[in-house]
Amino acid sequence: MNRELTKTYDPKGIEDRIYQKWMDKKYFHAEVDHSKTPFTIVIPPPNITGQLHMGHALDNTMQDILIRFKRMQGYNALWQPGTDHASIATEVKIIEKLKEEGISKEDLGREGFLKRAWDWKREYGGRIISQLKKMGSSCDWDRERFTMDEGCNKAVTEVFCRMHEKGWIYKGSRIINWCPVCNTSISDAEVEYTEQAGHFWHIKYPLIEEDGTVSTTRFVEFATTRPETMLGDTAVAVNPADDRYKDIIGKKLMLPIINREIPVVADSYVDMEFGTGVVKITPAHDPNDFEVGKRHNLPEVNILNDDATINEMGGKFCGMDRYEARDAIVKELDEMGLLVKIEDYSHNVGTHDRCKTTIEPMIKQQWFVKMSELIKPAVEAVKSGDIQLIPKRMEKTYFNWTDNIRDWCISRQLWWGHRIPAYYCDKCGEIVVSGGMPEKCPKCGCEHFTQDPDTLDTWFSSALWPFSTLGWPEETEDLKYFYPTDVLVTGYDIIFFWVIRMIFSGFENMGEKPFKTVLFHGLIRDSQGRKMSKSLGNGIDPLEIIDKYGADALRLTLITGNAPGNDMRFYYEKVEANRNFANKIWNASRFIMMNMPGEGIDSKAPELEPADKWILSKLNTLIQEVTSNMESFELGIAVSKVYDFIWDEFCDWYIEMVKSRLYGTDEGTKKAALWTLKTVLIDALKLLHPYMPFITEEIFCTLQCEEESIMVSRWPKYKEEWRFDQEEKDIEMIKEAVRGIRNVRTEMNVAPGRKAQVFVVSENADALRAFSEGKLYFASLAGASEVTIQKDKAGIGEDVVSVVISAAALYIPFAELVDIKQEMERLKKEEKHLTGELARVNGMLNNEKFMSKAPETKIAEERAKLDKYTSMMEQVRERLTQLLKQA
Repeated sequence: MNRELTKTYDPKGIEDRIYQKWMDKKYFHAEVDHSKTPFTIVIPPPNITGQLHMGHALDNTMQDILIRFKRMQGYNALWQPGTDHASIATEVKIIEKLKEEGISKEDLGREGFLKRAWDWKREYGGRIISQLKKMGSSCDWDRERFTMDEGCNKAVTEVFCRMHEKGWIYKGSRIINWCPVCNTSISDAEVEYTEQAGHFWHIKYPLIEEDGTVSTTRFVEFATTRPETMLGDTAVAVNPADDRYKDIIGKKLMLPIINREIPVVADSYVDMEFGTGVVKITPAHDPNDFEVGKRHNLPEVNILNDDATINEMGGKFCGMDRYEARDAIVKELDEMGLLVKIEDYSHNVGTHDRCKTTIEPMIKQQWFVKMSELIKPAVEAVKSGDIQLIPKRMEKTYFNWTDNIRDWCISRQLWWGHRIPAYYCDKCGEIVVSGGMPEKCPKCGCEHFTQDPDTLDTWFSSALWPFSTLGWPEETEDLKYFYPTDVLVTGYDIIFFWVIRMIFSGFENMGEKPFKTVLFHGLIRDSQGRKMSKSLGNGIDPLEIIDKYGADALRLTLITGNAPGNDMRFYYEKVEANRNFANKIWNASRFIMMNMPGEGIDSKAPELEPADKWILSKLNTLIQEVTSNMESFELGIAVSKVYDFIWDEFCDWYIEMVKSRLYGTDEGTKKAALWTLKTVLIDALKLLHPYMPFITEEIFCTLQCEEESIMVSRWPKYKEEWRFDQEEKDIEMIKEAVRGIRNVRTEMNVAPGRKAQVFVVSENADALRAFSEGKLYFASLAGASEVTIQKDKAGIGEDVVSVVISAAALYIPFAELVDIKQEMERLKKEEKHLTGELARVNGMLNNEKFMSKAPETKIAEERAKLDKYTSMMEQVRERLTQLLKQA
């Protein structure tokens, strides 16, 4: 062939060039084509604030593997890309930048801030997209979307209006999670619970006697982890079945410091076995207390400002930080004799997953999605198997969320995001939800409105992603053809943030599921099993790995040994090993091409020899198994099989088997070997392509010219005519013999270049035939100077080394393997060396001073040496005994 690969594999020299070729050729692009079956994946849109990390690298590698596989199978494959506006993350970034300039977002005003936000998005928002391209991601970039582009914005507004009209979206006062640093509400899914060391403060409230006086002898005791919230207490609760407190149900207590009378209510929510069986009720600052309050018509007293300082309802503590107020309240209770004791207590505390601030449950007017009905089809879809979660154990987590779901707080006190399409009449306050500014108030006729200042939770728009990106609410051809999508690939950590919400949104707005399968992956951890984080300084930049080893080596590392839903550890050694694998393929391909004639190889199969049939049969089985594995989303298992086949069967066995044929003068057998080498290499490259797209493309396009790119070539299929059971059996037997001989040579320390005669003895006709047919390459692989094949041991002396395999025995004259005199001299020197080492080790271990003062690790180390040297001495002496018999 005229074309050839460069001498050394250099990913930097090929990856950008190849990716640009794919882009120029529009290989990633998909259009509606009813002659083909669609296969669709929507990318989990990365934040525009994002920098490529290992989680992105894994997630997108898995998606790319699936989309490349299906594209090669002939599907009309669409991988829909895009980015997320990431309300809080982006707003925080822009505020930080403004601070550097000495201004605040309030200084700019809403419109000025949003202008800066869009400028920031244009400057930095595409960074992660260019990084995904470095990974080899074959997204349809012509279709790239943004959660705040015109189409997505229209979809968000449409969904909000429709759901409000149906009663699924409402505005009301409920307990929400409030972040006092970000100054916004957050959903339950954004609350991260961390175990913190805290306290139980045991406090007592005095009873109010029948005459209205505050008792000095009768108290009700309880324990709390948040004593500052007592300022908002409006009751204490006991279980109606608790005999200890039946006489005080309905009575009043005096709330200390605030001096407010509060009732004792009976509610089955209270656990009689926990603590004293009494719970203080603060409806405005605890979700469970809120529900108790609703059942008993209790007032709701909010004691906190948005920055978590005490408001005017906190009396003398007004203006104090929540923790400062806690200390002051505890001190005053102690002085009043109402602090019983303080007990150390570790408990889970809710924190904002983004800024790590302890959140405050607070009652606020917010917008909510009513979940009780919406969630039902999402539950049924997974239960019935209409949507498959892989691995199946993820169903437990899924149903845990759906079974305990609460109404979703969707309003955020931010400026960057989808502004809530609700308008308030300036005259009467009537709320009008509309796709645009209303012309007239339906209640009072006023023509002046103010839009709600809040924006929607980022996940509200993300939940619409599978259909909003395809043109909804318009009935586009894309939507009809590509929806529902096929697979969602995502981390198990956002099963509630995104997966569940997409499912119920798909059923609500499209009337059917958004995807058929959800493939979960785990987290990438460091080599010690720790989660990668800035605080630990153990994060690994995928781009640095790509720069050093290439994208293919990184991709293979992320998938090899990876099982759905499982975390995996990242080792640099694995990346290096996979880079070595790329080198192995490159060098094997160069060898094949260097031996190919300039006119190329005839596409028609010549008369094949047993070794050719064996490798084709092994390849055939591989194609069948790998296709099945990939169809079942067993991506790690599939690529391990491809890796083993290429490295072991193809490179280490088959290429070595046919070298003598390539260098020989028989043109017929040479052509068969070259045809087989090219055919097997092409199909092996195709099987590997989804995992290592760059190197496979470069080799494929250099090796052949029938197809213009491997990524649009046809996926290999199992062929019955490539099934050669007998040849497989024959060659595996020869391989077994070669391995046996190599093991003997290694054990006897035979020099690699030393050849020896090999006798093959068998009464099995098939075995004799197989060795006769493979005599040439068997001699080469076994290091044989001559191969003699016979039915019995006639003419074979007693001074031989034997290797027994399933259908034959192999004999090698001992004297041809080693120089007995020289080997005995070497072994005697080794015996002398080991005698000295054993004396030293035994001396140390029998020394009382050493044993009493040496660290345990050192003693263990010396004991291990004793075991090692003893074993080595036994082998040396056994070998010497054998040689003495031969001398």
